Amino acid sequence: MKNNNVPKGDNSDRSWVSFLGLGVELAATVTIMVFIGVWLDGKFKTEPILTVIFSFLGVASGLYNFIKTVLKSN
Repeated sequence: MKNNNVPKGDNSDRSWVSFLGLGVELAATVTIMVFIGVWLDGKFKTEPILTVIFSFLGVASGLYNFIKTVLKSN
């Protein structure tokens, strides 16, 4: 007879761990892009245009990476 109980050290317990870093990655991407936008705005005196543009680029690229990783895991 087969034992249907899932052992405690099974991969299903660790499957959620791979998603812990996704939030940090998303926040880091947005933060880095905002800082790049602020720096470029200061350099070219175009405040706040480049900050807004790079903020949206950071959110878009972070969400793309997040969705790609989640879909790939299934």
